[in-house]
Amino acid sequence: MNDTGAGNAASSQRDWTALAGQIGLWGRELGFQAIGISDTELSAEEARLLRWLSAGRHGTMDYMARHGTARARPADLVPGTVRIITARLNYWPSAAADAGTVLSDGSSAYVARYALGRDYHKVLRARLQRLVVRIRGAVGEFGYRVFTDSAPVLEVALAAKAGLGWRGKHTLLLTRDMGSYFFLGEIYTDLPLPPTDPQTDHCGTCTACIGACPTGAIVAPYELDARRCISYLTIELKGSIPEDLRAHIGNRVYGCDDCQLACPWNRFAQASTEQDFDVIRHGLDRASLVQLFAWTEGEFNTRMQGSAIRRIGHERWSRNLAVGLGNAPWSEEVVAALQRRAGDPSSLVREHVAWALARHQQATGRA
Repeated sequence: MNDTGAGNAASSQRDWTALAGQIGLWGRELGFQAIGISDTELSAEEARLLRWLSAGRHGTMDYMARHGTARARPADLVPGTVRIITARLNYWPSAAADAGTVLSDGSSAYVARYALGRDYHKVLRARLQRLVVRIRGAVGEFGYRVFTDSAPVLEVALAAKAGLGWRGKHTLLLTRDMGSYFFLGEIYTDLPLPPTDPQTDHCGTCTACIGACPTGAIVAPYELDARRCISYLTIELKGSIPEDLRAHIGNRVYGCDDCQLACPWNRFAQASTEQDFDVIRHGLDRASLVQLFAWTEGEFNTRMQGSAIRRIGHERWSRNLAVGLGNAPWSEEVVAALQRRAGDPSSLVREHVAWALARHQQATGRA
């Protein structure tokens, strides 16, 4: 079950409640804001997942359907699992340019705030592995597997069961004390730890997140159609962005924070103290669309080394920027940047550049 192949949970005489409390303390010492524990019962979530897949709302994310019910059956994914330890780690960068200011400046590129620093997969996984070491020191070898958005895991459902918050109407995990700007990571384990009590839903009648979504992706409370979500369109989608959605994307070139920015609970969000999440990537919190669109593939790969953004590759990055430039205020600089790549080797990029140029021509008659 674990990375070493061992899996012999400690004696049944152990005080599991005391150990659970100790795991929470170790987690906080390692920098996590909260630790929770849940069982593996996700039958209600499995039904919800299957309805979502049946409606095709996963778009081109075929892996969502391919893994099927494994997402909702932890013991099928990792045999021997009886509990999931979920950890929460804040990511909002303290020194980043104001999100609203960047979004309102059509010549700037908006990058989701979680992606401005180091790749969270690496940061979170390393931290969880250190927690595993602490646990092993107390119980000896035990069965476990660590996940950081890297496998078919229903992380929001598990975090909610573990008492770390509740699922908001935007489908993300919410907390009363820290909003929603955090990452989640899991340790699947064979240790029979006592589950944490869940929290109650505190969204009430608020629908701010639904109204704030630029593309109408939150089709009903607690229901997201990924095919319309800007995070999906700019990160997961490999092909052309649907034309009817391009204008609504605005200057968002990697992900989207609008539903979270609108959420009243994020008034209580706290900036991360993790240096790894500081803005270290070439001023991506306030960079201009023209500046980023000028990067060659080599420059992109070098400058995005260690960043989650590098995963989408230069072609999709350029596609997203072309859409942003098509939505930007007209200027000679914007049009010149687009024209320089009108003959781009990538047909995907050429298509979106042509759309952007045509959009400026239609709007001004001078593109």
